[in-house]
Amino acid sequence: MSDTTASGTDSHSVRRSSNTFLGDVWVNFKRWNLKAVRNPFVLVVSLVQPVIFLVLFTEVFGNVAGAAVSQGLGDVSYETYLVPAIAIQVSLAAAVTSGIGLVNDIEEGMFEKVLVSPMNRTAVFVGKTAAEVFRIAVQVAIILGLGVLLGAEIELGVVGALGIVAVGVLFSLWFVALSNSLAVITKDQESTIIAANLLQFPLLFLSSAFLPLEALPEWIQTFARFNPVTYGVDAARAIMLDRDVMTVVDVTGFDGAMNTIVPGVAVLVALALGLGAVAVYLISRASSSNVQ
Repeated sequence: MSDTTASGTDSHSVRRSSNTFLGDVWVNFKRWNLKAVRNPFVLVVSLVQPVIFLVLFTEVFGNVAGAAVSQGLGDVSYETYLVPAIAIQVSLAAAVTSGIGLVNDIEEGMFEKVLVSPMNRTAVFVGKTAAEVFRIAVQVAIILGLGVLLGAEIELGVVGALGIVAVGVLFSLWFVALSNSLAVITKDQESTIIAANLLQFPLLFLSSAFLPLEALPEWIQTFARFNPVTYGVDAARAIMLDRDVMTVVDVTGFDGAMNTIVPGVAVLVALALGLGAVAVYLISRASSSNVQ
């Protein structure tokens, strides 16, 4: 009996981590950033696609789309109108890579090792997400810089740019959580990519990202009311233009741009908390036997 008790005690002591919760977060933050640096191809691809959209849409559709934009927003150039949408797109595209990285861990057996380690599983997910959020912030900043070079104007200057980066990061959190949830469920890289991309493009085009909603068919306007991209794009665009641009909900309790920013941010926070809880739950429920 004493031997059994002793071995049980030893087993429990091995499971305890000498790190704090923040220590476990920091370890995972460093690991995922190092992993990204060693394989930059995915990061480049997630940035190149939005850059292509930014250049092509402004050059090919600028005149036609610009006329639709000017009817509702006056003297706003299409470059200025489009940049917040591309900032959200890069957040979406970069968030897709989160699930791909987790699938790679599963396929290489690293995920199994993490699960049986004494690290706090919530800290594992938080550290991974923090690393991805850092990279997304850098990518959104690059898009804003390129947009300014193409002629876009940020009304609030550097403060506005930081605000758009913050909205892009907040927007990415719910899709990072969704991407990781898909990875744990499918345990397959191709399935995760296909599922994420099947969501990505309809969400972008059935929103206010590329054209004002009043210029789009009524069924798209209806869908856009329940589309997270609409709230992310409108919040970023309100900061870009320093004015109220929300069309899917009527909020008048604040001043100017805050009538768009507050409801947009509220929706994104709710999504991030809800889907983040789901992702943590799925990772916590995972075991070495069901990820092989």
